[in-house]
Amino acid sequence: MDLNRAMIIGRLTADPEGRTTPQGTSVSSFRVATNFTWTDANGARQERVEYHGIVVWRKLAEICNQYLRKGSKVYIEGRLQTRDWEGQDGVKKYKTEIVADNMIMLDRAGASTSSGGSANFEPVATSAVATEIPTANNQADEEIKVEDIPF
Repeated sequence: MDLNRAMIIGRLTADPEGRTTPQGTSVSSFRVATNFTWTDANGARQERVEYHGIVVWRKLAEICNQYLRKGSKVYIEGRLQTRDWEGQDGVKKYKTEIVADNMIMLDRAGASTSSGGSANFEPVATSAVATEIPTANNQADEEIKVEDIPF
């Protein structure tokens, strides 16, 4: 069995770039920055930032173009794919990207984005079709009592 799965949580480095193929298919691309922190042998805190290229197709691309902005915090899930092409200098070039099939917006409603705008959405899980994740604002006011839990 083979597995090609990538999952990241990070922030967009710029607004998504949306376009349409000649066949009319929506596609969006953007980069997400993630960071890794650790303490080195001398006890100094170190940090490394990685930048991930993301490609999104069809309805999910339209959702990304509409709601994501520079600085938006997102969860991206997809598969790794490497493209190759020959550059103008005749040298073969390679680019590995995450082709996303799931995206969750992690910013809270009313949270300010780094582009100066205001995000007006609740966390939403998206794949081929957008589905809202229940939040404290839209759940029923039903209290769960400890004695009701069966274990």
